[in-house]
This record gives sequence, C-alpha cells and structure tokens, in this order.
Amino acid sequence: MINVLSAVFARIVSNSYINVFQKILTKEGSKSSVVNFYTYLGISVLSLLLIPFVNIRLSYDLVINFVIMGLLGALGNYYIIKALSIGELSSLAPINSYKPIVALIIAFLYLKEIPSLLSLIGILLIITGTYILNQKGDYNSKAVFYRVLALIFSGSEAVFIKKIILLTNIPTSFALWAISGLIFSFVFVFISKHELKLPKIKPLGLLILSVIIMQYSTNYVFSKMNVSYALALFQLSTLFSVFLGVNIFHEKVPIRKIIASIIMILGAVIIILF
Repeated sequence: MINVLSAVFARIVSNSYINVFQKILTKEGSKSSVVNFYTYLGISVLSLLLIPFVNIRLSYDLVINFVIMGLLGALGNYYIIKALSIGELSSLAPINSYKPIVALIIAFLYLKEIPSLLSLIGILLIITGTYILNQKGDYNSKAVFYRVLALIFSGSEAVFIKKIILLTNIPTSFALWAISGLIFSFVFVFISKHELKLPKIKPLGLLILSVIIMQYSTNYVFSKMNVSYALALFQLSTLFSVFLGVNIFHEKVPIRKIIASIIMILGAVIIILF
C-alpha cells in the first residue's frame, strides 16, 4: 500500500509540472507538435538505453494495442499542449477530472471493469464541479475544446496501457508506450509541416524527466488497481495545478474555481473509496 501511495503522489506532482513546462515551451514559440515529438524522442532514447527488452512475445493482440495506445497517446499529448498554448493552466486543469468518466466507459467495454453505484455518484459530482467552473464563461472556448479532446484521447489511452501491462510488464509497457508515442508524434509533425527546431534544453529536459516519472508511476498504479479508479485518484492533482497556475503564471483564480475543484476531487475520492 505504501508503494502505491508513493507512486500516486509522484504521479500527482510530476503531472502538474508537466503542464507548467509545456506551457513555458509554447509561450517561448515552440509548436505543440514539435514539443510533443521531442518529449517522446527523449523518453524513447532513455527507454532503449535503460530498459532491456527480454521475453517479449509479439502477438496480434500486443501489436494492435501498441498501435492504438500510440495513436491515442500522441493525440492526447498534442491537444494538451495545444490547449495550454492558448488557455490558462488553472482554468484547464480541472477539466481533466472528466478523464475517469472516459476510462470507466472504455474499461467497461474493453476490460470488463464494472463501476459501482457510488462510483457513478462520484462521476456526477465531477460533472457538477465542471459546470460550476465554466458557468460564467471566463475561459477560452477553443482551449477548452482542445482540452476535452485531450482528455478523451488520454482517458482512452489509459485502458490500452493497462492492457499492454497485462500482456507484458511495467518496464516493457513503459518503453512500448514511449516508442509508440514517438512514431505517431513524428507523423503529426510531418503532416503539420512544422520545422523540427529544438526547444530550449532546460525546460525540455525538465519536461522529459517529469513525463518519465509521471508515466512510470502511472503504469505501476495501473498494475495494482482498476484504470478508472486510478485515474480518479490522480485528479487530486487538480488543486496543485491551480496553485501552480497562480504562482508561476500569475493567473487569477476566483473562489468559484477553488470550489469547483474541491467538488471534483470529492467525486474522485468517492470513486476511489467505493
């Protein structure tokens, strides 16, 4: 239990800083697709150097899940960066609380993970919190649209990551996740015809390190519990992200946003506990 809680804490902190470094890079002029590509490139290189690929049995099931995971992951990461490039971190972060809803649906259909009644109550609380967050319309509608796309793709990706973990192991699933994301992120750069100009090394390096910590700890938690419950628990990063948005980017956070975040977190906690 201590290991799981430690992994959850590492995931919460690292995920919040990922958004910070992504926003810094896009504010400095780097394109979303380029940041996305170099992130996966750095992680893939480190994975190939540090993770031995032993006892991997290629199968149709593994290849199909690998392709779907890579496509969904690259799309999700691209749209997160796209949203952060034009929207406020503190406004966009709570929207991520919808992710357990996406995972509940996909996991039910694909992994046969059945949610409880109280879990559905938790989902309603998350929806209520999001309504309160957005009811005054003080947000960038395009940024919100991109963020919603990102959570749909990343929420669906989580289910296929869990499937890869079941087919292999935690280190191998992490390396396969990185390589699949690299392949599809390169395709996005090629399609967008953006110049592969290397972003500033320091924030890019910190971004890569944060993503490594986030994804490896995520895979560990996925191996110990249902995907939808794990994603709900990760929503505790919402308040931390709002805090970072205020203190680093000097974003204004009215009491309404704080209340909305707390309601969302309450819903996530109910999903976890019951």
